[in-house]
Amino acid sequence: MRYISTRGQAPALNFEDVLLTGLASDGGLYVPENLPRFTQEEIASWAGLPYHELAFRVMRPFVTGSIPDADFKKILEETYGVFSHSAVAPLRQLNGNEWVLELFHGPTLAFKDFALQLLGRLLDYVLEKRGERVVILGATSGDTGSAAIEGCKHCDNVDIFILHPHNRVSEVQRRQMTTIFGENIHNIAVEGNFDDCQEMVKASFADQSFLKGTRLVAVNSINWARIMAQIVYYFHASLQLGGPARSVSFSVPTGNFGDIFAGYLARNMGLPINQLIVATNRNDILHRFMSGNQYVKETLHATLSPSMDIMVSSNFERLLFDMHGRNGTALAGLMDTFKQGGGFSVDQDRWTETRKLFDSLAVDDEQTCETIAEVFAQCGELLDPHTAIGVKAARECRRSLDIPMVILGTAHPVKFPEAVEKAGVGKALELPAHLSDLFERDERCTVLANDLKAVQAFVSQHGNRGKPL
Repeated sequence: MRYISTRGQAPALNFEDVLLTGLASDGGLYVPENLPRFTQEEIASWAGLPYHELAFRVMRPFVTGSIPDADFKKILEETYGVFSHSAVAPLRQLNGNEWVLELFHGPTLAFKDFALQLLGRLLDYVLEKRGERVVILGATSGDTGSAAIEGCKHCDNVDIFILHPHNRVSEVQRRQMTTIFGENIHNIAVEGNFDDCQEMVKASFADQSFLKGTRLVAVNSINWARIMAQIVYYFHASLQLGGPARSVSFSVPTGNFGDIFAGYLARNMGLPINQLIVATNRNDILHRFMSGNQYVKETLHATLSPSMDIMVSSNFERLLFDMHGRNGTALAGLMDTFKQGGGFSVDQDRWTETRKLFDSLAVDDEQTCETIAEVFAQCGELLDPHTAIGVKAARECRRSLDIPMVILGTAHPVKFPEAVEKAGVGKALELPAHLSDLFERDERCTVLANDLKAVQAFVSQHGNRGKPL
């Protein structure tokens, strides 16, 4: 399997190199040169498989030539063996044909665990084989950071630096990052917003001279391995509901477009998906594009669903690449237009074709709380605010009641007590046993100015297990 850049000017890489590269040298994102495609009979034969075995079958084509089958199987068994539910991603029914896919049974109670528990093990495997050491530099709007630290804390050849916006993540999200200590773990609270953090990461990948010889690895969803791992649970959900003999629809809470792009890929790999719904909050750049062909950067607003408080969706470039016939030159021109002017529209026929699969809805905080309360009253299920946005969008945008609707349950509600409290459901939230003492644990975090050079100086000074890089 070879991987190419969305902007067409970077060299093609194998899986191992893509894992360690993250952002392409031309500023683009790596995607498979050719997507594997499964027959309906092949997909049907996977019904009833344990999650790690299904994951092997779905992901194997992406790592062929880089990881032997036996090693990859072992990695996957270890990855999903740490989840607290034996089904790994169980479905919970809300009503007759509406389901929540619970993606929060991993160590940090968020869907990011599916990819980042795997990413940590893949890095360990590849770096040990190569005899290399790397620096992980990531930006988080809440959940990626803790999942990355949890997934990579035991990696012998990795130093981890996670940027989060100071005072703009929930307390549980912050503590899940700042209470894990290790010589190779560094939390940085940037006095800015998530997009500021993400821009620093992108700028650091573009010019890595401050590292003095080592290299950066991405844990954000720009890393192809993140997307690859998320494809699996679309197949998993479909097989539980009669797929591939019947089509399924999905509503996906998303800010960076990575999670729903995985669903788009699952469909292109042969899984019958009728509809993909982009569910977002007040920071609605994706909804504005899907509903009106306007991709325009606007002011960021803090909401009760902070993991989606994002102005610019990094992974959207991967869809745009396909929309433009995988023409890297055209895509690079479009991204230059966006960088210079802060917005663009695409040709009407391309947009119309995309809308055949995608719908979207932006949900504000009041509607989010109303949905949490409504679902709790209807069936006793307590939703986190991001999942509630997914439910609201599913109910507003659904094209057919005959087709099962699956809402991706992206986080445990205990991570967002403010939203649950404002919803007025009156249910006490308890942390799972492995996090029961979270609020008593010591924290370690460094607050830095919203300044790229200050962040890069910190990374350079504290890398390599506390020895300057």
